[in-house]
Amino acid sequence: MIPIGRRYLAVAAVLVALWGGPAARPASAEEEKEGGAAQKPAAGPTVQLALLLDTSNSMDGLINQAKTQLWTIVGEFAETELAGKTPRLEVALYEYGNDKLPAAEGHVRLVAPLTDDLDRISEALFALTTDGGQEYCGKVIRAATRRLTWSTERGDLRCIFIAGNEAFTQGDVDYRESCRAAANQGITVSTIFCGDRGEGIQTKWEDGAKLADGSYLTINQDHRTAAINAPQDKELARLSSELNRTYLPYGDAESREQFADRQKAQDANAARSAVSAAAARAGFKASGLYRNSGWDLVDAVADGTVKLESLAAEQLPEVMQPMGPAERRAHIEKLAQERKQLQARMRDLAAARDAYVAKEHARLAAEAPAAAEAAAAPLAEAVQGAIQGQMGEK
Repeated sequence: MIPIGRRYLAVAAVLVALWGGPAARPASAEEEKEGGAAQKPAAGPTVQLALLLDTSNSMDGLINQAKTQLWTIVGEFAETELAGKTPRLEVALYEYGNDKLPAAEGHVRLVAPLTDDLDRISEALFALTTDGGQEYCGKVIRAATRRLTWSTERGDLRCIFIAGNEAFTQGDVDYRESCRAAANQGITVSTIFCGDRGEGIQTKWEDGAKLADGSYLTINQDHRTAAINAPQDKELARLSSELNRTYLPYGDAESREQFADRQKAQDANAARSAVSAAAARAGFKASGLYRNSGWDLVDAVADGTVKLESLAAEQLPEVMQPMGPAERRAHIEKLAQERKQLQARMRDLAAARDAYVAKEHARLAAEAPAAAEAAAAPLAEAVQGAIQGQMGEK
């Protein structure tokens, strides 16, 4: 199991992310065509990760790993540097190979465009279901390359991770052309075959990765990670819940309620899926990468996404609507300070939990190798290893 505070360089493309309103929804026609509205340029480097998940009948294990390991993967970026700076992280999600998806579109769907709203990602992941279908790797890679709003900055990292278990050659779009096109755009394509390494090589998953300067990886998609409970878990969960109190949703009344509910729902999803997932999510929420300027007034004012004085009273949280301008700003600053203090306590606990879990894992490796193997997180480890190499080259 990979500790949340001990951030290798890693990354997680994978997984997930999924934006839009608080409830998981299909991407709009405009998003599907354009990959989402262009976001304002970020100061410093950006890591962009697109996860392409096979959601055909046999892939329940893969989807479950994505759900439970999402926060472990993205958490690795919290203390990773690109060009000497902590990068901004954006994640996109595609699904493919599901009979419920339109055949005319090649059973491919953009679930979420590139975004830094990782609660939305989590929400979308937990909404995914599997069904039989045709898995067209070349088609979904081409869609992601063409439709997502990829950065053109030289120092940014652009990655596609595609996971599945059928032949890479299926469909009427040649995977070789799709992978070369991605590489020509500076996008790496790493392939994750869910099965035997030799079979993945034979069915061209390795070849796809080579053509786009990515990594060829294999995992056991049916692996179920055994929990390692830590003394810090209960307090981390409590502080994570308390941290939510420092968020101030803005916008119309319905949206404000939905955004607040979504944050709580993703806490609950992580807690239900695995104790490690809940701890990893708490660790990520304590980091500077947990940014919610699209709906949270504290983040939005801090990074200049909105000007407080430009919002009408009815767009503010109810508690702030009767306040005057100075009182509103003081309220935001007060919550920002409380958030900073809570996050510092959570980071300390996350680091202590990391140390405990690492020690326990080492003990299991020496005394009970099978138990140590059961505590592994195959998807997260595969993605992190690949990204570590790619970031090291930047």
